[in-house]
This record gives sequence, structure tokens and C-alpha cells, in this order.
Amino acid sequence: MKLNRIASMAAAALCLANPAFAQGAAGANAAKQAAVAKAHESAMTPGEGQKRLEPMVGNFDVKISIWVDPSKPPIESKASAVGVWVLGGRYVQTMLAGSVAGEPFSGIGYAGYDNVGKKYQAAWMDNGSTGMVLYTGAFDAKTNSATMKASVMDPSTGKPSPQEVRMKVGADGSHISELWGHGMGSTMFKMMELQYTRTKK
Repeated sequence: MKLNRIASMAAAALCLANPAFAQGAAGANAAKQAAVAKAHESAMTPGEGQKRLEPMVGNFDVKISIWVDPSKPPIESKASAVGVWVLGGRYVQTMLAGSVAGEPFSGIGYAGYDNVGKKYQAAWMDNGSTGMVLYTGAFDAKTNSATMKASVMDPSTGKPSPQEVRMKVGADGSHISELWGHGMGSTMFKMMELQYTRTKK
């Protein structure tokens, strides 16, 4: 504490004795503050990364296919989904409602691009679980596709298990999302596929 007080007094004395030094220090501090402000502005401003999510905005009919056993035919059902921009064009919110095996099924998803981390992120929650899932990954502009990964708690073991969402976007914004995971086995397979067909922009 005493050393800090002595250092502060010495710095103050130097500034009083040399006004040019004080002016230079103030200028450097102002430049640093401007750089920090610019970085924060860039972090919060929607740009090209967010624009790639535009195809997810609109109304969609959804065909749901679920594989409990990859060697058997899937369970098929239908749903509808609405995607809208939220929080000033920073995230796309998707509301999905339908049924699976005769039971109501609904979910909410949020997709966004982290300007600082340079990664896409998607959060998903539905009435089939009490856990939220956060996926992160990259978008390939050449193939209009994305692969995002997550780790989820397996309810049968209570241990983390890897999952992937693989998405392919069509020219009109219709898109296919595939959920890949281990299920009850050790090999990753396609557990669910959602085919989004645009009905309205």
C-alpha cells in the first residue's frame, strides 16, 4: 500500500513538472478508450454473419423424421415453424409446434453469429427435455451449409454425450436440419431430420 502511494505521488510530481508528459499520457489514454469503444461497437453491430441467417426468417411447414433405431424406418410427423428477427436483427427466433407419435411437440430455438468469437451459435429447448442445448460451429458459404456441435447430458447415463446439428439451406430459404448423436449406441447416427419448406416470407 505504501509503495503504491509513493508511486502515485511520483507520477503526479512528474506530470506537474512536465506538462508535455501529462498531455501525452492523456492522449494515449484517449486513444485507448477510442479503440475499446470501436471494438465494443463492432461486437454489437449486426453484419454479414447475421445476414446469412436471413433464410431462416419466415413461415415454414416442417416434416419431422425420428430414428430411434438407425436400422429401422423413421417415425414421421408434421409441424409448423415461424422464424423472426429479435433484439434488433441480432438473433433469429424460431417457434416450432406440431406432434410426434401422436403427442404434442413444441420447441424454441435461437440462432446467431458471435462477431467476436467468429462462430455461429444456436440454442434449442423443447418439451421433450428440461435441458437447454447450445451448439457452436461454422457456416460454409460455398455449400450453404453449417455444422454445429454440442455436448448434452444423456438421461440414461447422466454423462455428457456429443451431438451435432447439420444444416443445409436451399435457394428459397427452405432448409434441412439433421440432429446427429449416439442414442443408445456408441456410433453417431442421424437421430432426427427436420425439413423446413417455406410457405411465407
